[in-house]
Amino acid sequence: MIRSEKACYEATKRARELGNNHNDKLHILHLAAEAETQLFRNGISLSEKNITTEVSVHHLWFCDKDYLRLGNLKKWNPAIKTEKDKQGLLKALLDGRIDTITTVRARRTMEEKQKLYFQSMSGAPLVRHWLFCLLEFYKQGLISLEKITEKICHNPALVYHIEIRGFTGEDYYADLTWVDLKSNRTVSEENFLYKCVWSPLEVTTFTAKVPKTFVNGNMVYDNGIFDERVKGQALVIATG
Repeated sequence: MIRSEKACYEATKRARELGNNHNDKLHILHLAAEAETQLFRNGISLSEKNITTEVSVHHLWFCDKDYLRLGNLKKWNPAIKTEKDKQGLLKALLDGRIDTITTVRARRTMEEKQKLYFQSMSGAPLVRHWLFCLLEFYKQGLISLEKITEKICHNPALVYHIEIRGFTGEDYYADLTWVDLKSNRTVSEENFLYKCVWSPLEVTTFTAKVPKTFVNGNMVYDNGIFDERVKGQALVIATG
């Protein structure tokens, strides 16, 4: 209620107006309310858009009913809204008004989260599980694998003009995730892999897992084992 639908709408509307007034590129982060999606277009291609936007996976996964169960563990900025907002965000994602899906990596400690509401830190660790959330949507028939790939791989590279990433092909860096769609795993302390050692998704059972991950063509994750000898590289932004 503090970061209400009206507050989100007015903030996003003002940002959009600033972008239009200056005729410049603008990417607006973290839509949380269905009302905000009405401010964006889907009748033109991504390359033609001056203003693009995103939704974070937690605004697609959770709704206000989860506050009773999770309390401060589900405190984010902007705040999680209603089931109606969640469905509206998904609809806008599918029809092209929302261009990318993101996650968060806030490593808040349990001590920080369990303080009184106004002292409790916002954010939660999700980078470990955000793909699993999207794959559950796929299993439920809500989104295709192609659309997931478009929103988390292709479009971010296009929006930020990142060279030779976000796609597969000759001369592209091999940043790849190997997905097993026929394997169940329940989120627990034994498999968090977060340094803060908790997750708002604890006890959730996902019906997929990631056996291996490749960065720049190097296998950096293999069934729970990380190869930290291989480091990432600075992203190159296309100019002109």
